[in-house]
Amino acid sequence: MRVFITGASGFIGSAVSGELLAAGHAVTGLARSDASAAALAAAGVEVRRGTIDDLDVLREESLAADAVVHLAFKHDIAFSGRFDDAVDADRAAVEAIGEALAGSGKAFGIASGVPVSDGGPTSEDQGHDTDAATTGPAARFAVAEYALGLAARGVRSMVFRFPIVYGEGDPGFTATLVATARDKGVAGYLGDGANRWSGVHRADAAVLLRLAVERAPAGSTLHVVADEGVAIRDLAAVIGRGLGVPTASIAPEDAAAHFGWLAGFVGADRAASSAFTRELLGWTPTRPGFLDDLDKGHYFALGSPQGE
Repeated sequence: MRVFITGASGFIGSAVSGELLAAGHAVTGLARSDASAAALAAAGVEVRRGTIDDLDVLREESLAADAVVHLAFKHDIAFSGRFDDAVDADRAAVEAIGEALAGSGKAFGIASGVPVSDGGPTSEDQGHDTDAATTGPAARFAVAEYALGLAARGVRSMVFRFPIVYGEGDPGFTATLVATARDKGVAGYLGDGANRWSGVHRADAAVLLRLAVERAPAGSTLHVVADEGVAIRDLAAVIGRGLGVPTASIAPEDAAAHFGWLAGFVGADRAASSAFTRELLGWTPTRPGFLDDLDKGHYFALGSPQGE
């Protein structure tokens, strides 16, 4: 199978590319920079230069591929005050790919996030009432609903709801939480810190995506979740121990000053279940859990992508 991946050189995408290649699939990756192109080529991935704004490129590669995995998202502008612009670009890319794949029966999976929990862990059949949203975080979930709807147009569509993806080399949420604790001299959480983040190791996530590309049915919502929910205060405790700084509650009114762009996420409860996904795909995570991986120390090593 030939798989076209956007975001193929990223933290998640590089693991997915490697997993697909190891399983005997051919991979073409979209590269927006010379560095990304070099990294993909070195990994054995065929390179197509361009960005997710190059809609003709997306259409051409989608037509040539047997499956498409859309992982790219403009995080750089999303977390600098232009979230709606990032979502608009994402929607345009998904629509272009969807148009190219209509009637083909080919697999098309896109990255999304797990919704905020409403009490218990969110299941795969929940959080599908955002299809009309046009602004804010709900708008990205609306793009996911559009992608799922492509099943009615002859596309084997699926949505990958990602929790916090962790592992060595992680430049994302957990690394930012660690960097904040180092900078502020305290490993913080909001309120009582009982809210939870679900998580998955990047290698386990890559296996799930490979299984999904190979056999998930059309219209599948898949939870890429290994740990259903880890309390933020427990994450903070490991971070504090790893950095040798105290752990403390941060008052809600001080959240923005302390956590920066992460303030809107650190207090949310995003526990999620993957029971349906595991049964559907026969997926069993085998890598270290969220706290165990964090306790290994690679997030705290100065000079690493996580420790800088």
